Amino acid sequence: MASYYVLSFIVLITHNMVMNCASAAVHGHSVDADERAADGAYRPRDAGHYSDGVHHSEFDHEAILGSVKEAEEYDRLSPEEAKQRFSQLLLRMDLNGDQFIDRSELKQWFLKTFRNLSREEADERFSESDADSDGQVTWREYLQDSFGIDGEEDLHGEEEGETGVLVKEEREMWYKADKDGDNILDKTEFEVFINPEEHAEMHALLVRRQLREKDGNGDGVVDFNEYVGQRGNQQDKEWYISEQHKFKHELDANDDGVLDENEVKGWIIPNNEELAEEELEHMFELADDDRDDRLSFEEMLRHHRVFVGSADDRDDHDDRFDDEL
Repeated sequence: MASYYVLSFIVLITHNMVMNCASAAVHGHSVDADERAADGAYRPRDAGHYSDGVHHSEFDHEAILGSVKEAEEYDRLSPEEAKQRFSQLLLRMDLNGDQFIDRSELKQWFLKTFRNLSREEADERFSESDADSDGQVTWREYLQDSFGIDGEEDLHGEEEGETGVLVKEEREMWYKADKDGDNILDKTEFEVFINPEEHAEMHALLVRRQLREKDGNGDGVVDFNEYVGQRGNQQDKEWYISEQHKFKHELDANDDGVLDENEVKGWIIPNNEELAEEELEHMFELADDDRDDRLSFEEMLRHHRVFVGSADDRDDHDDRFDDEL
């Protein structure tokens, strides 16, 4: 039974965390997301955007709508209904009221929707953990929902060590997120706790945790061998060379051969600014038909499948070519 709860908890945590591709949350790095998860880095929000060379439009729709639930609702709408609702949304995106969405407006919109997606996810987890529906989550409630135990004293046998480490790490984050120190998390505090990578006040704690795990010689930095860790014994030469390149050219910003605290942060914390930039480039590539470096309402409604989808949703690229026929 304990093994089941350990597995369930690990699955829960890895929903938000991943262990392979360096912390940059960009399309080009998404293919590495699953490997990053084994390393303690957090999953870029667009981790499932591309997989096995296939583009998945769900992320695009969620990035525009700021809600997984609303994106699923659009998938049930007729094209006419989807366009009508989307046209109302465009008025909110258009900050200067000129009937165009420029790059700055789209980036600001994405940064807002990313926060909304994080909040929606946290709200769902809050509802699951708040067993008595009193609008707050106790440590006991969280342990019961996530581990199936009422307290650390319920850990027994083989899993005590492994699960105990997880519980200790979660408790450390719990105390950090509990701003008023009452050992109970309200919705705002719980959002910080459940999505710590989205909140700057939690980043130092996450960096320290990664250093504890990776810094084998205790010198306060992570060298390449520590970065690779046990993975290096299980991979081929091509993978090893690829990791060397990533370490040197993507992570080691000051080129001193090791990762300091700031560089570890860059490794494990997804960069929403980069993700927003990458996503707007993707959207402009698909929908800026006249290449004037701004998206008109007409262009966005014409390519509504790219942005929000509908019941007859098809591949984004096919949509663009069909519209040009």
